[in-house]
Amino acid sequence: MTINEQQDEFIADFSAIDDWMDRYSLIIEMGNAAESLDDAYKTDSNLIEGCQSRVWLQADYEGGKVEFRADSDAIIVKGLVTMLVKVLSGHTPDEILGADLYFIDRIGLTEHLSPTRSNGLLSMVKQMRLYALAFKTKEESKH
Repeated sequence: MTINEQQDEFIADFSAIDDWMDRYSLIIEMGNAAESLDDAYKTDSNLIEGCQSRVWLQADYEGGKVEFRADSDAIIVKGLVTMLVKVLSGHTPDEILGADLYFIDRIGLTEHLSPTRSNGLLSMVKQMRLYALAFKTKEESKH
């Protein structure tokens, strides 16, 4: 599934729900359904700075694609980072760096998250793009 196809799927899921409490429930369900990150990866070096709650992001580069795994000690934040992982994981660094993450605005997260959560969400996106850039740079230096 492409980045945009996954985003469109989220937009469709959320547009079917009018009430924001129900939308929060969906985000929480996604977090609950996501696999927990192995404790071995819950290190300070994997913590995302700029998040009020603790969010760990593990990135691996396999076969030219970036694989993300993430976890958080706050359930709604775990749902948010799970959505980002579903959208960006399994894609090339170039695809990740070139992605327009329009689903965040379209499902109303920008206007319905608290400022601290919005900043945290931006920090998660930034960190994922930094990993993609690092993998791309590393790959280019081999050639």
